[in-house]
Parts: sequence; structure tokens; C-alpha cells
Amino acid sequence: MLADQDPVVLLQHGGLDNLMGKTGLAMLRHRRGPIVAVIDPEHAGRTLESITGIPRPVPVVKDLDDALLYRPSVAVVGLAPSGGVLPAALRSDVLSALRAGLSVASGLHTHLADDPELSAAVQPGCWIWDLRCEPEGLRVGQARAAALPCKRVLAVGTDMAVGKMSACLAIQDSARCLDVPAVFVGTGQAGILISGQGVPLDAVRVDYAAGAVEAAVLNAASSVPGDALLLVEGQGSLCHPGSTATLPLMRGSQPTALLMVHRARQTQIHRLPDIALPPLEDVIQLCEGLASIGRPRGAGPPPLVKAVALNTAGLTDEECERETAELSQKLSLPCSDPIRQGADSLTRGLIAP
Repeated sequence: MLADQDPVVLLQHGGLDNLMGKTGLAMLRHRRGPIVAVIDPEHAGRTLESITGIPRPVPVVKDLDDALLYRPSVAVVGLAPSGGVLPAALRSDVLSALRAGLSVASGLHTHLADDPELSAAVQPGCWIWDLRCEPEGLRVGQARAAALPCKRVLAVGTDMAVGKMSACLAIQDSARCLDVPAVFVGTGQAGILISGQGVPLDAVRVDYAAGAVEAAVLNAASSVPGDALLLVEGQGSLCHPGSTATLPLMRGSQPTALLMVHRARQTQIHRLPDIALPPLEDVIQLCEGLASIGRPRGAGPPPLVKAVALNTAGLTDEECERETAELSQKLSLPCSDPIRQGADSLTRGLIAP
């Protein structure tokens, strides 16, 4: 639905400086197509870089009327609020956008097209894209991705929201600079909005989750050469008591390698301080063990963690350099913050035989 060339306005109401706005923040960091304005009344008039650290010259405005001056054609809901419910102020701007002749894309659990008032406001030639819908025609996973010739990398993490998507997108850019064909398979709302393909895994019934990932991987692989690097966005974590996403991702993608993603110095699950994170070496061993089973005969060697993407947000540059160097030496693996330090060392580690 959302084309690369579509000029986008992001609806970020109250989400430019916190994790609630992670969908829009990811688009600001990684979308190649135009983003012409961001709506966030709390920060209107300030520069985007001063709020987020993202060096992209996009004006921050207070409402849709101000955003229309920049001639967007699609309004994208950039929030991921708890429970996926549309906040009242944001709904007002969604309605105004539709009435003004914009299309709307949303990854919320609340489907905008099911709202009679919003649906009635869609103008001719425009649309509402509720991307968090279960795809049609799903089947149970059958490990079919194991037969693909391309390298398949699955991002796994020690917690939710540690940067699995950002790491994959940075590696995709790095691979292309190194003349390695690469494709990204989104499995969450931001990843799908950025790449235009994938599967909203948390909208799929658990029995079909592995099959849905499998179908998305097969579809993505059909458009790239056999020597391509196929990067599958991770979701959740085996360490988190509320997450069930890692196993269907492993089964559906049949990875040839794993990318471990970790937040520097994190020792417990975010917002669940009573649940300690195991040592990183133990998490790596656990992921490798689970990824080694459920594979067809002749599928090749079991996948190993071949690189570590370290999220060093909050650390100084000196601390970032020290943390990544120490972890790389400790694990004998390439380790880098792909946003601050670049992803070339991770890419080379992942494509190495």
C-alpha cells in the first residue's frame, strides 16, 4: 500500500521522545522515501535532531492543518501505545487526514477501517491500510525455507525493544555497500512500513505463526539472487515471560545464522526487574540449541550466533567503544553498535562461511 515515493506525515502525538513512538522513530531513521512532517504538539517548532538525535531535516508541527502545508499524501500512525488503542487526539488527526484526501497507514491492533466514521471519511482513490491483519491462505510451517540457497539471518534478542529491527536494517545497508545483495523481511509494524513486505507476526494465530514467517521468507527470497543475504526481523525474546515469538521465527525462517541483539549493561527484563537476564553466553547457547532442531535432513550445519549487535544508547562514545571491544573479545565474535559504529563488521561476520 505505502510506496517508496509517497510523501509521508508521521502522527507521533507524544511519542517523539519515548518508546511509545518507536514505529515513527524507526521510520525517521530508516525510511528512504520522503517524510515531509511530524505531528507532535508537545515538541512543535523544535528541530527533530534536538529531540531525537536523528539528523533528518523534518519539521515538527502541532497538528494536521500545519502538516498539510508540506503536501503529504499518506499519514502514518507512528505510535505503538500499550494495547494498540488509538488515542483520542491522534484519532482526531486521522479523521482530519482522511477528510483532507490523505490515505492512512496504521499498525495498531485497533483496525481503523472498522471505525464507521473513519471508513466513511476515505476519499476516492485513497485508502486505509491496517497492516496488523492476519494474512489469508496460511498453512502450518513445513521448514520449506531450509531449501533456499540464500543466507538467512534471524535477529534474536535478550529482551523486547533492544534494536533488532534497526540492526537488521543497518546490516542491509552495509551489505549493499559491500556489493552483497540483501533483503529485509519485516515482522512488526515498523519493519513492514519501512520495507513494504513481511508479516505482522503478533496478528497471526499461534498454530500458523511459523507458516506465516515461512511464507514471508519464501516470498522475499523469490525476488533476490541465490547468494543474497536475507535478514529476518526478530520479535520478543526467549528471556521475556510474555513473549512467544522467537520459536516460530526460527522454525519459519530456518536460519543459516543468528544475530544476537543486546542492550549494553542490561541485567534484567525492562519493566520486570524481578526477572534477571542470564549471562549473554547462556542466551547464545540457548538460541543456538533451539535453532538446531526442527530442521530437515540435509539442511546444512546448525545455525550459530555469528555477530552481536550491541545497543549502546545512553553510553558515551568512549564507553561504547570499550563495551563493544570487551564483548567482542569475550565472545570471540564481531560486536558493534550498528547505529553508532556502523554495521560492516557485523555484516562480514554474518556472510563469512
